[in-house]
Amino acid sequence: MPANPVPGEAQFTSLPGAFPGLVTAMQAVDDEPRYHVDIETDDVAAETARLVALGALELRRWLDCRILRVPGGHLLCVIPLHSDPGIFHRLARVWD
Repeated sequence: MPANPVPGEAQFTSLPGAFPGLVTAMQAVDDEPRYHVDIETDDVAAETARLVALGALELRRWLDCRILRVPGGHLLCVIPLHSDPGIFHRLARVWD
């Protein structure tokens, strides 16, 4: 399972196969070491609104991504579709 740089996004290193069925990557950041979850969606605005309604706080935007802080203090990003669209639609889940 070799790590691969993500084309056009040098701060990310892809970890293919780390979690079967999920896109997994590590991100270089300029602040404290931490991990966070990226939630991939085909509707960034709707997913952000759903998470904010559950108690998350939108902190900022980066490109088409939204960075949120969840009630426990961890960061997460809501990101637009990056996966193969066919695989995404086959594996995607709708949350209520």
